[in-house]
Amino acid sequence: MTPPPTHQGSVTVRVFTQRFSSTPLGARLARRLTLHQLQDWGIPHGTRTSDAAALVVAELAANAATHGRVPGRDFELRLTLTETVLRIEVSDTRGEKRPPSPGAVAAPPALSETRRGLLLVDSLADRWTVLDRTPVGKTVRAELDLPQ
Repeated sequence: MTPPPTHQGSVTVRVFTQRFSSTPLGARLARRLTLHQLQDWGIPHGTRTSDAAALVVAELAANAATHGRVPGRDFELRLTLTETVLRIEVSDTRGEKRPPSPGAVAAPPALSETRRGLLLVDSLADRWTVLDRTPVGKTVRAELDLPQ
């Protein structure tokens, strides 16, 4: 006897991938295109998700352009949207300069004007990690849970 068919809902996964020059301009463009892409996907400007994603992309892209820069090589932004999560991935080609792991990010000295980017990522993202990138480099992945 054949079991009755089960009905499964469809799952929509949206993906946006773009490479940018490893420069401050490239980092700014990554942030702006993120906001435009989220708007196209139905996540309006000014919402918690849009604002958090823009800040996370800005920090990760700035880090990739500053600390992960290899002359002549770009960094890559990948956004993946499911029904429950927005995943942000920023990849660069420098593997030897790795950021600290989640939970190991130390606060900078009180008067320091730098080294706060990963603290923002740590506070805004529901989860984040640093992954090896094949064949070379690293990817910083941050996930934002979407409101239900």
